[in-house]
Amino acid sequence: MARVFIDGQEGTTGLEIHQRLASRPDIELVTIAADKRKDVEARRACINGADVTILCLPDAAAQEAVALAGRDGAARFIDASTAHRTSPGWVYGLPELAPGQRQAIRSARRVSNPGCHATGFALLIRPLVDAGVVPPNYPLFVQSITGYSGGGKKLIQSYEAGPAEKVAPPRPYALTLRHKHLPEMKQTAGLANVPGFVPVVGPFYRGMLVSVPLEVRALERTVTPQAIREIYLSRYGTERFIQVMPLGDESTLDDGTHLSPLGCNGTNRVDLFVFGHNEQLFLTARLDNLGKGASGAAVQNLNLMLGVEEATGLDG
Repeated sequence: MARVFIDGQEGTTGLEIHQRLASRPDIELVTIAADKRKDVEARRACINGADVTILCLPDAAAQEAVALAGRDGAARFIDASTAHRTSPGWVYGLPELAPGQRQAIRSARRVSNPGCHATGFALLIRPLVDAGVVPPNYPLFVQSITGYSGGGKKLIQSYEAGPAEKVAPPRPYALTLRHKHLPEMKQTAGLANVPGFVPVVGPFYRGMLVSVPLEVRALERTVTPQAIREIYLSRYGTERFIQVMPLGDESTLDDGTHLSPLGCNGTNRVDLFVFGHNEQLFLTARLDNLGKGASGAAVQNLNLMLGVEEATGLDG
């Protein structure tokens, strides 16, 4: 039986991970008393006594937790913060990213859980960069709308207790164009520059759509929507948690017209859509920001690191 410690279990992501692991007979959850959660020695004992520690902490606290394990490299971590997503010595925890990524996670001692926006973006763009369709210096812009749970307890409270006229409309944020996911979006997609990115928070708890428009005339070669879909099928056709959606299927849209961000909620699945025509493309990834975008991804990575079936405890 594997011993797993969730450091920061009280947060949104930590609670969901705990819920997914608590009933598993193959896992023993290492617990810490409420009054010891900030006790350095108590946390050190939990980290060093676990087979894997999952960090659900702010960036600085995640870095401090890793330091508690000492320098012998024995402790294994999955870090759900942004602290280590582009750090040397850490493996990016998106098994479907590229050939060899899954095996790298299996053997890793330190895995960084991807950001939710970055997950959708990387799954959309990395195959196209690898295939020589999108040049690494293409001036990409990302449109992403997400449920308010992605902002943590403070934002959740503001939506659930705030005045309706304030929180009802979709609201762009990170308007400095320096969102914390940008470094990993650049690195994991294989880009020369960070993309333009302004996310939007919507008046729903969970679910998201990450979308990227492309001008065909600016690509490395002329492609059709069908050609893009074929690239996705070639990369992801055997992946359990990625579904490449059919072209022009109105049954995948609300009323045959609107694309809902809620369609993957409660699952670890990502739906990939290709919209547009031979001059312009609009690529969209749909996922649960608390599922494949956070806790589901952590459990998938944990399964790989423990050598158990990858989908254990996860809904496709």
